Amino acid sequence: MYRNAELDSAPRLAILTIATRITFFATPLGLCGVAWSGRGIAGLQLPEITATATRRRLRMRFSDATVSETPPAIQDVVDSIVALLEGRRVDLARVALDMDGVAEFDRRVYEVTRAIPCGTTVSYGIVAARLGDPGASRAVGQALGRNPFPLIVPCHRVLSSDGSPGGFSAAGGATTKLRILAIEGAEAARQRSLFD
Repeated sequence: MYRNAELDSAPRLAILTIATRITFFATPLGLCGVAWSGRGIAGLQLPEITATATRRRLRMRFSDATVSETPPAIQDVVDSIVALLEGRRVDLARVALDMDGVAEFDRRVYEVTRAIPCGTTVSYGIVAARLGDPGASRAVGQALGRNPFPLIVPCHRVLSSDGSPGGFSAAGGATTKLRILAIEGAEAARQRSLFD
């Protein structure tokens, strides 16, 4: 797992000048991409309709990034993401994230969401309650809609209070969300498939 290995070995000044880098990798869902800096994972791109669209989307999000060889620490994260999408129980909660530019409320939502175990789901309202603001479920949904780290911050594990999938900003929307939940063996995905 990526735990800021670059931070531990690089002089402080060099850390400030490390540019964002990106790479792309195949998964059971299609081509994904990851961006990282010296502070951690800066973003994850789930598959778009085509591999070209996936590449374009990540490059738009990180226009100053360069495509790079994947260092071992980042390769560990990539391998864990692939394993998760192959149906293995993987805990991504310890992956270091580059939260530069992420609003404080969103950071808090992501911290709570990262604690949701693989294969389980909670509602937007439960996330809001865990934040100490039970009336903030809509704001929680908006924060998760902006999530630059899908899977690492498992926004797919957060559902509407009635058990419906709610929104999902990745290509395929709620269908993709349910597919990821099914891969994880979540009960919510099995129940939904009975009624679809």
